[in-house]
Amino acid sequence: MLDYKLIEAFAKVVAEGGFERAARVLFISQSAVSQRIRQLEEQCGQLLLTRTSPPQPTAAGKELLKHYQQVKLLEDGLTTELINAEEHGPISLAIGINADSLASWFIASIQPLLRQFKLLIDLRVEDQEQTHLFLREGEVVGCISNEPKPMQGCRVEFLGLMNYRLLATPEFIERWFPEGLSLATVLCAPAVIFNRKDRLHQLFLEQHLKKVSPNLPCHYIPTPEQFLQVIVEGYSYGMVPDWQSVHLRNSGELMELVPGAAYPVELYWHCWNLQSKSLAEFSSQLTRGAKQLLADRR
Repeated sequence: MLDYKLIEAFAKVVAEGGFERAARVLFISQSAVSQRIRQLEEQCGQLLLTRTSPPQPTAAGKELLKHYQQVKLLEDGLTTELINAEEHGPISLAIGINADSLASWFIASIQPLLRQFKLLIDLRVEDQEQTHLFLREGEVVGCISNEPKPMQGCRVEFLGLMNYRLLATPEFIERWFPEGLSLATVLCAPAVIFNRKDRLHQLFLEQHLKKVSPNLPCHYIPTPEQFLQVIVEGYSYGMVPDWQSVHLRNSGELMELVPGAAYPVELYWHCWNLQSKSLAEFSSQLTRGAKQLLADRR
């Protein structure tokens, strides 16, 4: 029988990124946290945590973390039903999300839940192609992803579309793309990409230019505001979502390198297939709000 006090210490070390931070959250000493981790590994008969900075769960640790998160979610829901919610306190849900969704529609979509003060959200931000890894490894109970197929033990629901366009200033286009987008020009013009996991720029170019070298000159800027700033100031060109660029396109400050070529990214909500009231309420509100704020498949 696993000791959940030990598993909680393990989960906090992973979530907080270290033994010292986990100790502060648990209100115990760092040595006590280390001792609990050792006891848990002895019970399981294998290493669960790499002693790196920050510590990372091993393959076995990821399975244990997923189990703990699922059990905790069910226990929180049961406690809320048995005890007055105000006495029990708000339930915290760990969610994987892409930066553009967080910067635009996400908070607005769940406002009714936030106003009730019964829910806390613990967001893990990554590219929409990567967020489902958080779910697979048990770090979150749900995620927003562009993956349409559900993982084993999970359910999925379509949320809507985010349209992206390849944009630059008129001056940038005149300097780097006077004859339009081509294989030769993309090998010279400085692009901006969110991070090294972001394939949106590459996919757009492949769609319009067929085969494109992956070694393009580019900046990596993983924040939506500064990402847009380097485009607006004429330092680069890049893929910008419509919500962020519509007024700039209307004013002529930014132009499309391929006129009328929006690149739609489908977003899906994935979550564990558990009978959890709090997760069900969150999922229902998120999908309802998203469908009001995002474009549909038409």
